[in-house]
This record gives sequence, structure tokens and C-alpha cells, in this order.
Amino acid sequence: MISLNDYLYSGDTVVKILHCYSQDLKESAIKNNNGIDLAHSNCLLHMIDLLEHNDFLTAQSQKIREFYKYMADKYPFLAFTFKGRIKSLIRLEEKINGNIVEFIYDYYSKHGKYPAAAEIKDRIGRIKDLIAYRIVISLPQCHLKEGEDRTEIECKYLYEIANALPDFLEERGFKPELSGIETYSKTIEEPYREYYRDYVENPNEFGYQSLHIAFFDNTSRSNIEVQIRTKEMDDTAEIGPANHLGYEKRQECERARREAIPVGENLYFDEAFERGMKLQGLELNKINVNMFGAADNNLINDGCGLYRGRLILPYEHLSRFQNDLI
Repeated sequence: MISLNDYLYSGDTVVKILHCYSQDLKESAIKNNNGIDLAHSNCLLHMIDLLEHNDFLTAQSQKIREFYKYMADKYPFLAFTFKGRIKSLIRLEEKINGNIVEFIYDYYSKHGKYPAAAEIKDRIGRIKDLIAYRIVISLPQCHLKEGEDRTEIECKYLYEIANALPDFLEERGFKPELSGIETYSKTIEEPYREYYRDYVENPNEFGYQSLHIAFFDNTSRSNIEVQIRTKEMDDTAEIGPANHLGYEKRQECERARREAIPVGENLYFDEAFERGMKLQGLELNKINVNMFGAADNNLINDGCGLYRGRLILPYEHLSRFQNDLI
């Protein structure tokens, strides 16, 4: 079985690793008539396209910046940041294999049989966040009146911004994508509910909260995801109990409970599970990828987008009060 781990010790660039891994995975998939590995390889090819042909990102980020300017005009009292990134190679590989494992496990637990290959491929195709932008807002304490609840007011602005975003970006060539979920948000306005995944109304068990919406950029022919959250929600996601490190540890424990699906019963589950476990056990300080260095799995200097992703844009808006002090 081919896995990403086999390519992380060559000293090559991330793009070279992607080329080699995706090509070998494709050849193996064709040889073994494995449609899931072929879909996996095609997903990696999308990543290659983004890294090699990313001239469109300047135009795309400028359109996103138009919404930043809209917010600065409409909400001068808010502090907020806009960030963008191309998903890291390791995160993408984790997500592909994680989606396969979780979908097969959940399907088998519910139906007592395994899903068709077409359904598994559909799960891989649902990965829409190779390019992602995040809007984080905060209402400075100085703008609160006595007795006002900061969290409540920030959520009010959060949903206002979320309701304004789809039409704003659609006018600039972005088509909002259906969320694919069955339960829609009660707070998002009616025309836009079917596009949002509302983790503010419905946080997960670890407290993760955010609004997620995917778009198709008609100019670049690529998908993007936009996440909108408050600073408190962002802290919970990044440095609190819902952060990625905690998520990975939880995933490791959950996937270790594979006794429900015995080894050898489902090839797609077995291979995705093994690839995921290899990534979970990766010692980052021992890998050799161009422009990447790690003292350990917590102290990481990623200059190539292997682990943390490639930054597209950082915009920061200070509140009106903060600007008055400059």
C-alpha cells in the first residue's frame, strides 16, 4: 500500500512530493482497479494545480478584500481579521483518509453493510476547503454599554455579516454551494440557510463554533470555504479544547476503535485507516522536506505549507476607537 509517509524523507519540495505520491497512487489504483485511490489521487491533483497555477489567488483575494472594505465601512466599531490559506498537504491527506474511515464506519454501524464505492468517492469529492478564508470579529469592551452582553452582541453582528456575504460574493463571480446537511440554521436568514453549516447554533461536543459556507469561484474554477466566527470562538478552536491538536488526539482514539470492522473485510477502510494511523504517528522532527523544520511535534517552522498551510492574505481592521489612538 502506498502512503504519503513514504515520500516525506527525500528532501524534495511539497510540490515534488505531491507529484510523485499522486502519480504512484494513480498507477496503483489503475493496476488494482481501486476507484477510491483514483479519487484520492485526483483530489491531490487539485492541490497541485493550486500550488503551481495560483496567479488567480491575487484576483480572488482582492475580491475577498472588497468584503473587508464593506465591513470596515458598515462596522467601524468592530475589530476583525481576514486570513486565507491553502490547505497543508498533511491536513489534506488526513482529511481524505479520515472522511473515508468515518463514512464507512458510520454507514456500517447504521446499516450493517458497507457503502458502495461511488458513495465513498462522493465523500472525497465533498472536500471544498483546499482554499479557505476566515473572518474573525471582536467588539472591543470600550464599545459596550453598561449591562450589555458582549457575546450576544457579537453573535448578532456575526449573523448579519453571514447574511450579507452570499449575495456580495455572488455579484463578484462566486457561486454559493449547498451545505449538504439536513438541519438548517434557524438564525441565518431564509434565502441563505441551505448554504451554511451553523456550528454556532450547533457546537460540537468539544465546543467548536463557527459558520461555514462554501463557494465556487467561477473565474478560477475552484472551490473556497469561508469561516466566520468571533474572537472567543476562534480562541476555542485554535488554543482551546477544540484546537487541531486536541482534534487529532480524539481522532486517533476514535479510529483506534476499529474492532467493529475486522481487518480484511473492507479494503477501502483498511487502507484509509492505516494511512491515517501512519500520519498520526509521524515524528515531524525526523522528516526531510524542503523548507520545513521541527524540533518536535509542537515546535514547528513550516515555510512550505506541508503542515500549517500556505498563507494567502492577512488583513486586520482595528476598531474606530483603536484607530483614533493612532
